[in-house]
Amino acid sequence: MNSFKKYFAEFIGTAVLVFMGCGTAMLVGCSAVHGGGYILTALAFGLTIVAMAYCIGNISGCHINPAVSLGVLISGGMSVKDFIAYVISQCLGAFAGSGALAVIFHFGHVRDLTGGMGSNGFVALNGDGKIIAALLVEVILTFIFVITILGVTSKKQSHGSFGGLIIGLTLTFVHIFGIGLTGTSVNPARSFGPALVALIKGNSAPMGSLWIFIVAPLVGAALAAIIYKFLEKDA
Repeated sequence: MNSFKKYFAEFIGTAVLVFMGCGTAMLVGCSAVHGGGYILTALAFGLTIVAMAYCIGNISGCHINPAVSLGVLISGGMSVKDFIAYVISQCLGAFAGSGALAVIFHFGHVRDLTGGMGSNGFVALNGDGKIIAALLVEVILTFIFVITILGVTSKKQSHGSFGGLIIGLTLTFVHIFGIGLTGTSVNPARSFGPALVALIKGNSAPMGSLWIFIVAPLVGAALAAIIYKFLEKDA
């Protein structure tokens, strides 16, 4: 298949994920105190994955997440060249999706209830150890998400047409747990796009913790790939 088509599919998929997921958070808020917005945001991210899996899954695999791509790379499912191109496409897509939200919210005079384009931050992690806690949350949640993807897409398994639904539901439940703690990233591109657009708009706060939402998901994905390869070997 034409490589450009795969990269363009990843661009589109990540743009849609950020547009729908972060856009929902911006519209309804995602405070753990008011569960309605919290659940809606989790569902928005999860349902977007379901939609994109059945839309572009047969074209690019529907990674739309550098952490997922890293897991696939370590598992031997893609080349380094494709990995780099996927990550670039995903980050550009996230920026485009967040940029579209900025334009719509600006000209529509709609208030962003997250205050930062749906970017990640410390929501309920207080005290001196909050950075460690945030890193742990993101590593664990990404580990769960990526190892699920590797299992669902393994050639040794046969989940038929239910794979996209399983992956989408997994992203939903990791968001249900993580939104109240870190805002839930498990996706460096999803964190990068909104933080960059927020910075362009004059809000530099999300950039301060951005490194956590890049490093932790990549670590979690690498651990998931290594452990899954061990579990699957000779199984």
